[in-house]
Amino acid sequence: MRFALLGPVRAWRGESELDLGRPQRRALLALLLAGAGRTVSMGDLIDGLWSEDPPDSAANVIHRHVGAVRRLLEPELPTRAAGRWLLRGAGGYRLEVDNGSLDLLRFRSLRETARQAAAEGAAGRAVALSVEALALWQGPAASGIAAEVRGHPLLAALDREHLAAVKESADLALGAEAADLVLPTLRAAAASSPLDEPLLSRLVLALTAAGHRSEALEVYEGARVRLADELGISPGAELLAAQAMAAGRKPREAARPAGGPAPDGPSGRTGYTAPSPAQLPPDLPVFTGRRTEMAEVLARLPGAGQDTSTVLISAIGGMAGIGKTTLAVHWAHQVAGRFPDGQLYVNLRGFDPTGPAMTPGEAVRGFLDALGVPPQHIPNGLDAQAALYRSLLAGRRVLVLLDNAAGTDQVRPLLPGSPGCLTIVTSRNQMHGLLAAYGAHALSLRPLDVDEAREFLARRLGDDRVSDAPGAVAEIAERCAGLPLALACVAARAALSPDVPLSVVADELRETRESLEGFAGGEVSTDVGAVFSWSCRAISPAAARLFRVLGLQAGPDISAAAAASLVGLPLRETWPLLAELTQVQLIGEHAPGRYVLHDLLRAYSRELARAQDSQDERRAAVHRLLDHYAHAAHAADLLLAPHLDPVPPAPPRPGVTLESFSSAERALDWLTAEYPALLLAVDVAVRGGFDIHACQSAWALEAFFDRRGHWHDWATVQRTALGAALRTGLPAMEARALRALARVEGRLGRHDETRTHLERALHLFTELGDDVGRGNTHRSLGWTAEQLGDLRGALRHNQQALELLRSAEDRPAWASVLASVAWYHALLGEYDLAFSHCRTALPVLREYGDRYGEAAAWHSIGYIHQQVGRHTRALGAYGDALELYQELGVPYMEAQTLTDLGDVHSALGDSESARAAWREALTLLNGLEHPDAGKVSARLAPGGEAHRG
Repeated sequence: MRFALLGPVRAWRGESELDLGRPQRRALLALLLAGAGRTVSMGDLIDGLWSEDPPDSAANVIHRHVGAVRRLLEPELPTRAAGRWLLRGAGGYRLEVDNGSLDLLRFRSLRETARQAAAEGAAGRAVALSVEALALWQGPAASGIAAEVRGHPLLAALDREHLAAVKESADLALGAEAADLVLPTLRAAAASSPLDEPLLSRLVLALTAAGHRSEALEVYEGARVRLADELGISPGAELLAAQAMAAGRKPREAARPAGGPAPDGPSGRTGYTAPSPAQLPPDLPVFTGRRTEMAEVLARLPGAGQDTSTVLISAIGGMAGIGKTTLAVHWAHQVAGRFPDGQLYVNLRGFDPTGPAMTPGEAVRGFLDALGVPPQHIPNGLDAQAALYRSLLAGRRVLVLLDNAAGTDQVRPLLPGSPGCLTIVTSRNQMHGLLAAYGAHALSLRPLDVDEAREFLARRLGDDRVSDAPGAVAEIAERCAGLPLALACVAARAALSPDVPLSVVADELRETRESLEGFAGGEVSTDVGAVFSWSCRAISPAAARLFRVLGLQAGPDISAAAAASLVGLPLRETWPLLAELTQVQLIGEHAPGRYVLHDLLRAYSRELARAQDSQDERRAAVHRLLDHYAHAAHAADLLLAPHLDPVPPAPPRPGVTLESFSSAERALDWLTAEYPALLLAVDVAVRGGFDIHACQSAWALEAFFDRRGHWHDWATVQRTALGAALRTGLPAMEARALRALARVEGRLGRHDETRTHLERALHLFTELGDDVGRGNTHRSLGWTAEQLGDLRGALRHNQQALELLRSAEDRPAWASVLASVAWYHALLGEYDLAFSHCRTALPVLREYGDRYGEAAAWHSIGYIHQQVGRHTRALGAYGDALELYQELGVPYMEAQTLTDLGDVHSALGDSESARAAWREALTLLNGLEHPDAGKVSARLAPGGEAHRG
């Protein structure tokens, strides 16, 4: 099957075009194709076919049309069979289509590939792909069906998508000096949208670039007259700048939007339930030796029914690289089966040379998240959080691995309070307080002896090669001080030269003299630095430079793109250098594309950087890394929260690798992977005097903090950002920082502090004449008023925000606020006004990819239909909201929508469907430990349907 929607609605089976029959059937197919493989709700189908006056039999008519379309697509299909193409989904229907079967999906795929090509610098290919995408359009979307159906938001949005693609293609072509390729499309689009100033500006610029200056000036003059006659306005700055360029003057550069926003909406509250966390790092496949130590720790593990306790794995003299973590992880994997309630792991970064140790609060909040505690239920203060953590572990058998601890104070809040859990702590220190106060068992690791070193090398290099050189192995073990880390480096380099005898390896080590005493505290009796410097001699100068700058990064690991930014090289040149360093074990690739340095090697790399690179060079590397994180976080933020007013970072320094994301899901994946590094980057920025970077990175993370529920981290980061903003002395920075801090304080229930900070921010934004800033601050004040029970105040603030954002022409934010205004009208019983606002907001929310805002609008529409007794239509609207909330992962709103769906089913007399929805809602609310669970439970009790509302 093939389908066309970009023009007349058409369908083919093989090479034969199908007669789609009656107008309503064609309209139904158009709506399903506009869904592009997603379920189109019954509410949307009813709206599309009958607008505001559907018959009582609307649902039955749609079912009959669906059956007819199924038989058309698959004539051999048995009666009432599901079929291959047209399937029933949650609350509606979907057509199973892909890039090869639907021109709309092919168009979107080509457009996305064009964006990726542009991001990679392939400007010519990007233009060709965008032109190919636009060539798929054979007229307005779904042309030939009734005008009222084409006005449905699902279909109307497609023509706006086409217009956005035309503008994007024009931008690509202008940047690639290929304006003539897009002129036909631009001329046609301008004829259809003669008052669209951004489109007309691009047409004037493209005509000028293609040498058609007189036509360009004619287009401008025609636009000027139409704007004056039909709208009573003069051309805006963008169109004036284009006209000036056509006239040969030197205007300010015409503002060209950098592509449209992509999917996903404002942040939502999420809950993550993980009753049996499994956080252990992977076990080392070539683990060898340590038989005595393994026997000792296994003997510490009590038998069945006995209590467990805490075991401290430390090192003699604080020696790094001795294998504490490797042994602890190996042991944990050996006994994990005895702890069926899960395993928790955290690297406390107690001796990280590039930044502060993790605070106990950070660690305990991470554990609470892993144990499924909704962020809104995490109390304030370390003591309360630690108490909740201990309560969750009471009666459970969980293994807790606390790696790289600095001292007893850091570990104390993380210790389970009742028997049944095993706690393993690794540290360079002896931590006598842990031994004395908590009865911990100590195990001090010693360096590997010659026999253990021989076994270690044999596992990596082969028995024959090692047994042929016993003297060389003994010398290598001595030169490596018996440290597994140093032995691993030697083995990695020796493995790259299988024909070189180990005696030659020992000779080279003997000749290499470069000390680590600067950071080893004088405890390493032999020259381990010789091993590392010997490894560095085996790599290229470019790889050696990369190794030096890698020590400057603050996170627990680093991506290839971030590493490329640090070293200031293109990504394609950085990949081979990372492979070089991995081969000789100077870095490890613990996950695809993510690299880590052992603390000892990180310290060594930083010492080399101080010796070989100037302070300006080191600062420039950190600046590039901060640019990388700030720009990537900003790009992700634009996808997660298109309604918020972003703060674009300054242009990146040369050598920075920029990230691009094809979807909000990809942006979320990146933020999740980089989260620890992003938090530390804010601290690094402050310590290095990059205050603006600190602010912008913190603000770009707001939507992610909120969606993932990292509210306590959010509060910490925003306080840091406020301090940085105040140091800049810029009122705009202070206002934004105050509003960001107020948002998270509101999430934490500190509404008095929230209001104080918002009022100060509003004053600053007003003095600055920043309407967008004022509008978003009013919106935050409205949310605060709602939490305090003042619905009229919430409505008033949102109405003020609406006017300010309308005047600022910030359409994504305006539409999001309009949906909020609609909700408050609905709560106040003003249903007609609420419904009108929702229908106005929906297409704009869809256009800008604000899926959370779209879900909220559908929920409001469902609520309105429910309140006025239009129950069938309420089911359709709630179904749309539910699908979006499920996709976004917002369990509280999903539960609320399911509860409402159950109420509507009950009102229609469908008790079975009502109870199914309520049971699903109750499961979600119980998982969140939300008080609303009691209300839903009452509905499910005998006679409980009377408790609805």
